[in-house]
Amino acid sequence: MSDRPLKLLLIDQDPIFRLGLQVALEGIPNLEAIAVVETDTIALQILAEIAEKDPNQVNLVVLEFGNGRSTTSQQLGLQFCRQLRALYPNLPILLLSSIQEQGLLLAAKSIGVNGYCPKGTPLIELVAAMHEVADGGSYWFQDVKPIINPNSPPFTPHSPLPFFKLRNNLRLSGIANIDATLAAVTAQLQVPGLPILDRAILAGQRRELLAARWLLNRLLILPQERTEENIPVADESSLTPSLSSSIQPRQNISPLLSPVTLQSALFTSCITKLQFPLRNVTDIPLEIDIFREDKKRELLYLILQKLAEQLDELRTSQIEINQLYELKNTLIRDLWQVAITDFFGKFSRIKIVNQNIEIVNLLLQNTEIVQRDILNRIPLVCELYSYLLFQTELNINNISYPVVSPESKSQALMILENLLIQVANGVVQPLLNSLADVEEIKQNFYGQQLISTREIERFRNELSWKYRLKNYINEPKAVFESRYELFVIAPRGIANTSVYAPRNQELVKLSNIPLVVTLLLEFSDAIAPRLKSLLSFLGSGIVFILTQIVGRGLGLIGRGILQGIGSASSVDKNFRRNSDRPK
Repeated sequence: MSDRPLKLLLIDQDPIFRLGLQVALEGIPNLEAIAVVETDTIALQILAEIAEKDPNQVNLVVLEFGNGRSTTSQQLGLQFCRQLRALYPNLPILLLSSIQEQGLLLAAKSIGVNGYCPKGTPLIELVAAMHEVADGGSYWFQDVKPIINPNSPPFTPHSPLPFFKLRNNLRLSGIANIDATLAAVTAQLQVPGLPILDRAILAGQRRELLAARWLLNRLLILPQERTEENIPVADESSLTPSLSSSIQPRQNISPLLSPVTLQSALFTSCITKLQFPLRNVTDIPLEIDIFREDKKRELLYLILQKLAEQLDELRTSQIEINQLYELKNTLIRDLWQVAITDFFGKFSRIKIVNQNIEIVNLLLQNTEIVQRDILNRIPLVCELYSYLLFQTELNINNISYPVVSPESKSQALMILENLLIQVANGVVQPLLNSLADVEEIKQNFYGQQLISTREIERFRNELSWKYRLKNYINEPKAVFESRYELFVIAPRGIANTSVYAPRNQELVKLSNIPLVVTLLLEFSDAIAPRLKSLLSFLGSGIVFILTQIVGRGLGLIGRGILQGIGSASSVDKNFRRNSDRPK
């Protein structure tokens, strides 16, 4: 891989994919995305401007064929590649696409495209492909070897391994598809709060995928080919997936990553989860519930991007780890302020009663309220920043997780998702306080079910009750139980979970109603077992009295009545018999 800096232009219509790849590539040294654009037209404009200033400013174009699905967009993509090749014959082109049709890939190769990677290619392999293409080579994923060296001897039919290339192509393609599905299933298994039935179904799918992967390797590789390709021949028992492995993914501990690479991997996972539905599936109302789903996603993406910029600034300033705890509230407030400014627009105005009001200035007047109610209460912020900046271990649920372990990444991802959701709540709260029922705001941001004045007021009342319950009951209870409530993004929507964390200092500071709540909880814990025992004893006594005494008494009385009725009937029959005899 060359040490020459790689400067690329990325063209893709999918905003989620563009942002995800841009964030992921930010952590790669000697690699810079000069521009990330949506359309071919914008890309040509940028290239024309660059050609006038510095033709060497871009040395690679990475593109998708339109949306990668429709035939029309694919043909337009081929046409754009021809145009690009004609205008800039020395500019390498890498196709990063979801297409897999061999005919289309051959057509792209014939018009001068230098390489191809499918979307979902691991980041390390993708970066290697970019460097290979930018340095004048080629990279076609469907071949036997992903990177094709121009100087390597071609495969001939006289090879001692007949049909090796065809079988290996089939094997690599199948394994790539299985691995992609396996990664998605494994990621869903790691989501907290997953229903038991869903977990069982996903675990079964994972077992089937592991078995299919093993079977594919066994069927499409001969023993001599395993030797040729340095593929170890393992026992069948060692390759058969076990029940435990289907539920818990293997813990492949990777080498120590740089902080920037660690952040890129975490943020990429977060961007992937942001593609899930964002409806609130908890019983706790959230401020962002009033937004349409596209606006929720846009706001969360923006906060994630601003967090990445803030972390870069902190690295540049060479902040020390002990300063994080002093600056925690300031960092979150700054993140909230820049999110409000960029989301609504620094100079955006709205007309209310013949007055043009600057939206951002009006919302920022609520800084103290938002900090008190939301921002200062976001948990485990310092732990997340320390993990990303200094690679410190995460201590969650009374367990210390190594930095590069899957468990550490999973815990950090939950904390990150909760941070994004809570800061987004902080962005929406002053809007609801000041501009909730403004028609322009409703049209631009609100969901269809929350646009009437009545529904908006009902929603605001629910939020008011949430704050009261949280301040006086839920929060002191969580402090007493030494846990934090986190909002996370699950496949079915925004869910909530809880993690253990020491909160002794907060417990000491409780006063007034929150303190009374904790005392009532403690009294309940102390008296509940005894009260339960007493009730059990009293219940047993009542049952004994009802069954043994009252029941038997009633039984004896009923028996006496029945016997008395029987005796009276016998006497009456004897009397009648005697009276009927002749005298």
